[in-house]
Amino acid sequence: MERIEGLNAAHSGVGAPGFLQGRRRIGEAVIRAVLLGCAATSILVTAGIIFTLGEGAVEFFSEINIGGFLTGTDWAPDFGAQSSYGVLPLVVGTLLIAGIGLLVAVPLGLATAIYLSEYASERARRILKPTLEILAGIPTIVLGFFAINFVTEVVLRTIIPGGVSRQNALSAGIVVGIMIIPTIASLSEDAMRAVPRGLREAAFGLGAGRRVVSLRVVVPAALSGIAASIILAFARAIGETMIVAIASGAQSALSFNPLDGMQTMTAAIVQLASGEIPIGSIEYKTIFALGSTLFVMTFVLNYLSHRIVRRFREAYD
Repeated sequence: MERIEGLNAAHSGVGAPGFLQGRRRIGEAVIRAVLLGCAATSILVTAGIIFTLGEGAVEFFSEINIGGFLTGTDWAPDFGAQSSYGVLPLVVGTLLIAGIGLLVAVPLGLATAIYLSEYASERARRILKPTLEILAGIPTIVLGFFAINFVTEVVLRTIIPGGVSRQNALSAGIVVGIMIIPTIASLSEDAMRAVPRGLREAAFGLGAGRRVVSLRVVVPAALSGIAASIILAFARAIGETMIVAIASGAQSALSFNPLDGMQTMTAAIVQLASGEIPIGSIEYKTIFALGSTLFVMTFVLNYLSHRIVRRFREAYD
């Protein structure tokens, strides 16, 4: 009887590892298939977006000259024979507002990142970083009303009395900059904290102060991540919709004066999409042309971000 039980135990001991190994292989295969499906889904979604935009844009440019679209200085899709489809005023308005946003966000975002990475205690960082990231969760339509009712009415008209229109590019750019501060601050802080502690200790050992270590050691070492965060924030500013739709107005005239109202590409898409546009009309296809232009601009910025990270990334052993 004891011999039989020993044989059964030996048999179960030999078979159990093989059974568990087979189950493990099946589980890994399932996980691999799920992850592959997720990756393929993201690629298919991107391909679907490109196809949707491309199809409408091709139909639009079959009727409107692409050179006139890109270089024209008059944007007036008014459903009539005098319609004009020069996108240059919208591009200028978009880049001007996004540029103002960078002027606001880059110094504030980098200063915040340096403080969180190099100066703040661990307890302060645990409190301040989540609080900062709450700013990224504020609905942009709320920020739009903040821009037009506070930044314009209370701030700008106090500083520049009578010289600012109610809807203007400056207030929109300032609030867009406030919106992208968490992007620059969070990504830059992550890049700075990835710098090895040994570089800081070596600089401190040579007698450098905290300011010198932060600005001349940590920031240069994290420059690729900082540059990538700025470019991604710029792409985010270019694609912003509700702030510019509310605060910058719908004036599509070509202007470089930030105190004037001006229209961006996203605001123009909102205006066209909210109207009663017949599906299949040239005005309807204009939406796809503008969307394709925005897509190309943001794609180029993301590509530049990727190239900068690969070109200037510091590898530490």
